[in-house]
Amino acid sequence: LEPRAANLTPDNKQKISMGRGLVRDDVNVIMFDEPLTVIDPELKWKLRSKLKELHQKIAVTMIYVTHDQTEALTFADQVVVMQDGVVVQAGTPVDLFERPRHTFVGHFIGSPGMNILPCELRDGTARIDGIPIALEGPVMKSGSRNEIGVRPEYVRLGADGIPATVRKAADLGRHTVVEAMAGERSINAIIDGPAPEQGAQVHLQFEPQQTRVYADGWLATEEATP
Repeated sequence: LEPRAANLTPDNKQKISMGRGLVRDDVNVIMFDEPLTVIDPELKWKLRSKLKELHQKIAVTMIYVTHDQTEALTFADQVVVMQDGVVVQAGTPVDLFERPRHTFVGHFIGSPGMNILPCELRDGTARIDGIPIALEGPVMKSGSRNEIGVRPEYVRLGADGIPATVRKAADLGRHTVVEAMAGERSINAIIDGPAPEQGAQVHLQFEPQQTRVYADGWLATEEATP
C-alpha cells in the first residue's frame, strides 16, 4: 500500500489500474486495453476467472480489447472482431466459431484456424482442382477471389474426395491434428483415433453443412435450412 503506483513493477501497475476501475461506483462502462499482457501465465489465468466473476457480480458493461482469442472467447458475451479498423463480425463466441462471416474471423478464431482454399465457381458449383465440393447452401455471389472455408473439425479422411499427402500429424491428447498437402495447398483435419503416417496418401472430405464459399473474403453462401 505504501509505494506510489509509478514505482511498482509493470505487472503490478496493470493490477492496480484494473483495481482502480473496478472499485468505483460512478462508472457505467469499464474499458480494458489488453490489461493482462505483462502478467505471468499462472496469475493471468486466475485474473481471467476473477474478472469474469466480478463482471457477473457488479453487472457493469466491460469492453475488453485483446489480440488473444482465448481471452476474447473466455470473457465475452458478445465478441466484436476487427480487421484494419473495420468490424468484420459481431456475435457470440459460438456464432463466430460456427459461421464466420469473413475469412479473417475463420482464421483468427479456432486453433488451428479455418482452412481457406482457393476455388473455382462455375454454374453455381464450387470446385477445387476440378473436384466439385458440396456446400451448406447455394452461392449468392462471386468475386475476384473465391475461396472455400471449412474448419479442421469438419474435415474427414475418407475413401474419396480431395487427394492429398500427409505432411505431419500432431497428437494433442483428445484428438489429432493432421496437416495434408493437396498440391500446394495445406489442409488441416482434426481426427479421432490413430493418424496416418507421414507421406501417406489420403482423401479429404468436407462436411457439406459446414463448408462455405467466401467471395473477396466475405461469406457468399446461404445458410442451410433444417
